[in-house]
Amino acid sequence: MAWWRIADRCVVHTDRNASRHRYSLITMELPPIRELVPIDRVWSRLEHVETRLLEATTSDDPFLTEIAQHLLAGGKRYRPLLAQVAAELGSIDGNDPVEAGVAVELVHLGSLYHDDVIDEADSRRGQTSVNDNWTNTIAILAGDFLLARASEIAAPLGTEAVALLAQTYALLCEGQIRELQLTDDLDHGHDAYFTVIEKKTASLIRTSARLGAMAGGADTAVIEAATTWGHEVGLVFQMADDVLDLVATEGFLGKPAGSDIGEGTFTLPVLYAMASDEGDRVRSLLGGGKPHDRTAIDQVIDIVRSGGHIERSLREAEAHIELADEAAAAMGDPKVTAILRSLGGYLVDRVTLARSA
Repeated sequence: MAWWRIADRCVVHTDRNASRHRYSLITMELPPIRELVPIDRVWSRLEHVETRLLEATTSDDPFLTEIAQHLLAGGKRYRPLLAQVAAELGSIDGNDPVEAGVAVELVHLGSLYHDDVIDEADSRRGQTSVNDNWTNTIAILAGDFLLARASEIAAPLGTEAVALLAQTYALLCEGQIRELQLTDDLDHGHDAYFTVIEKKTASLIRTSARLGAMAGGADTAVIEAATTWGHEVGLVFQMADDVLDLVATEGFLGKPAGSDIGEGTFTLPVLYAMASDEGDRVRSLLGGGKPHDRTAIDQVIDIVRSGGHIERSLREAEAHIELADEAAAAMGDPKVTAILRSLGGYLVDRVTLARSA
């Protein structure tokens, strides 16, 4: 079931005098994402995305169909949702925005199959990963199948759409390669971190917004503004996830806190800690390489939390939210601008919720 179908329990109020539309948390729940996007046709198209995803992942071979649809039910559909919202910036109300949403979700899904092979993961979206349930070879081939279907679906949208997806997947690969190079590297700084998340995460979110605006028939200047918005929010998407890994409980995350550290992936708050007065202590704790001891991970988390490095990272995320808001304001559609601001703020509010838990 997609995340936007789930009725979250919440009590919220809106500060309409704030510089952007944000929700203040009264209870420890976030507003349902549907409240942030009050456009019925967006949700109607997203329902069609679900139908098309089932169709696109169906093969003549029932075995391949089973594998290709193994993770389909658990996705958040954030990227297709962005494509549908961005399509509202244009005047075309046909099926192209749906196809754009399907294409970006298939790229995302195919990349997850490949990521799980690289990470030797045994679970994904609350169930056994494809590589663990079958084999690495099957997971790689199924991922390739999903990527091929993404290109096939994008083809009627035009050569620019197909080229955009190809360029995006190349960036995903570059980001993954760079992240692997930096595993357990205690000497890389925040510039290398941003290079990774720009390519590995922000690139596809940027493409989701751009392709949606293109499919909706938006003007060139508006498409560029949507692209900028997607880039900045894509950075925040990953930064927020990285902070959550250090501040949330295992119950909230569905995995132990500090999993990134345990895998030798040092995110922005940890890098800030390494550059602080406690840097030598952090390096000593992590210098042995992965797998890192649970006690060492917990000590690093304590240093990160107590040293103000979470707050510094969140300030950095807020700076990117401000850039995203500026891009949204340039789109010329007040309703869509307000929605995009809310969707960006939602990512940071997830961290607020986790820290209150």
